[in-house]
Amino acid sequence: MHLVNMLSPWQWALLAATPLAVIALYFLKLKREPLEVPSTFLWSRSIEDLRVNSLWQRLRQSLLLILQLLLIAIAAFALARPYWEGGRLSGGRYIFLIDNSASMSATDVAPSRLEEAKRRVGELIDEMIAGDKAMIISFSDIARAEQSYTDNLPELRRALAAIRQTSRGTSLEESLQLASGLANPSQTASNKQDKAVADPMPAKLYIFSDGRFPDVRGFSLGNLEPQFVPIGEPDAANIGIVSFTTGRNENHPEQLQAFARLESHGRGLSAFSESSEKKGAVPLSEDSTSNSSPKPANSDTVKINLSLYLDDKLIDSRDVAVPVNDAVSEAFDLGAIDQGVLRVAISPTDHLALDDQAWTVINPPRRAKVLFITSGNESLHRALTVPSAQKWADVAEDKPPFLKTDTYRQRAAAGAYDLIVFDRCQPELMPRTNTWFIGALPPMPTWSADDAVVQPQIIDTDRAHPIMQGIDLGDVEILEARPLKPPPASTRLLDSNKGTLMAIATRENFEDAVLSLSLLTVDGHGDTYANTDWPIKLSFPLLVSNLLQYFGHNQQAQVAMNARPGQPIQLHGETDAPLVVTTPTGEKIEAPRGLQQTINFAHTDALGVYESRHSGKVIQQFAVNLFDSRESDIRPRTAESVKIGYVEVKPHTEWEPARREIWKLLLLVALAVLLFEWYVYNRRVYL
Repeated sequence: MHLVNMLSPWQWALLAATPLAVIALYFLKLKREPLEVPSTFLWSRSIEDLRVNSLWQRLRQSLLLILQLLLIAIAAFALARPYWEGGRLSGGRYIFLIDNSASMSATDVAPSRLEEAKRRVGELIDEMIAGDKAMIISFSDIARAEQSYTDNLPELRRALAAIRQTSRGTSLEESLQLASGLANPSQTASNKQDKAVADPMPAKLYIFSDGRFPDVRGFSLGNLEPQFVPIGEPDAANIGIVSFTTGRNENHPEQLQAFARLESHGRGLSAFSESSEKKGAVPLSEDSTSNSSPKPANSDTVKINLSLYLDDKLIDSRDVAVPVNDAVSEAFDLGAIDQGVLRVAISPTDHLALDDQAWTVINPPRRAKVLFITSGNESLHRALTVPSAQKWADVAEDKPPFLKTDTYRQRAAAGAYDLIVFDRCQPELMPRTNTWFIGALPPMPTWSADDAVVQPQIIDTDRAHPIMQGIDLGDVEILEARPLKPPPASTRLLDSNKGTLMAIATRENFEDAVLSLSLLTVDGHGDTYANTDWPIKLSFPLLVSNLLQYFGHNQQAQVAMNARPGQPIQLHGETDAPLVVTTPTGEKIEAPRGLQQTINFAHTDALGVYESRHSGKVIQQFAVNLFDSRESDIRPRTAESVKIGYVEVKPHTEWEPARREIWKLLLLVALAVLLFEWYVYNRRVYL
């Protein structure tokens, strides 16, 4: 047993004098007034009192005195805070790193892993003694200092209680950098008179986590003494949705398909499988599993139910056998769906609820704003205004003199367009938007072209780029063209036997596409004639459609917009108007527009569907999902060491508080003694 000195010397001296004062009370002479009574009994009592009040009389046995002295002794012993050592805190400075990432919401430890970690840190805070200081840092893929170094225990407890669960991934590196900044301060001394920024402060570093983070490389602990405390049951198991996307059906391009991928982690999943079988979930139709992946034939699988919802209406449900510690994919035919919110969910639920459902959004096509500048080009005008092109864009047409007007300059500088098409002309300055130059070059030194060559033959296209998908140019004839010399980091979209004819390159946050091939040419007499037969081929309107979709970001209309927690996503707003984004929790966040219509929205911490509005009208929706295999694998790191730099930190699996104090129990005993003393006094019991 150990004692803690809680009082100063003069306070201990005052406490030691208390028993002497109590004993002295029993020696005080009573000052009684003489009374005349006729009873012999009362005379005898008076004689007895005379003997009691004698100053040097031997102290008589008194139960009350014994109880009072015992009470003082117990109180003094409690003030010494006696305790038994466990894994005692050492050093006087402590840093508590508390993992609040997605996997810490697992409920294999009730009520959750995060709450268990907070409980254990609370025990350590209770064990702190005078002079001890501690700080608290919460971490997921980012770190936050909840409380800086302090010896104020109530402040530490408030900071601990304020830590909230997140849906983010896990990374230990940033939290270590934050902790090291105080324990290992850097020095800026450039000569002997300079001093360090701060004195080193060695500290005991406690890491409370399930260990679902990668090792930290290239980090020096310095004065930090780490201890890893794993949180979670060793046999924890989970099945999670790690991917949920949509795409076009290869055989029927007009139809969409949804694809879900599930992963199983851990072998303790039999209870979940039995619950699913009791539920008796069956497919809604005989062919509902026709696109699902083959089911394992062995018994080492877990059967769950997978349900698909469109705008919260059930459209498909099926039983899925998931191999233990493996993955399986499922495909759903959606038909011709233009927009809606898809949600897939597995049942029964397991220890981690965050990955038991996922969302994806199909937004309606957004019509891009396009400005077409030309002195006259009937074939290009027709390709930009056919119904299939109008589905993707609103096209405004003007002539080259418009480029010199104030109206154009203001709109170009404000990013009022998604795309400007320059047909055989160029502006004085590049606009703050995407561009497509045809038969002309951007007014930038990074773009140049060689002299015209006759009858170049197209030999290759970049079919991987969205602009060139589905385009076959093997039968296109060209009279003449100028081989391009695009910027070094550009992408060559169209190559001929005499050089590159089309390329695309980035410019700040924009992209510029250049087609050196002019569709029309003018002879010496001023007559205009066709320079190529490409406009009468089926590939030409397809190229224009791909360009409108690409620069108008309309691929997202038919492809789900997804992000992970904390990951920014691009939104598109109306000109000069902010968007109001409603989060899955109902919070409304205003996202102001910058110089472009594109807005980078980063408040994506909550899982679910986000909705952006302008003037009450829904502009766009997108989904945020966990989609993290590392977080879905909730098996705690109880056997594997954590490597920090060159140091391997072994998990500390046997948990016990630093001290087992008994002062609270002693105070209860003191209260019992006080009550008994009160009883003896009031009942006039003398022993």
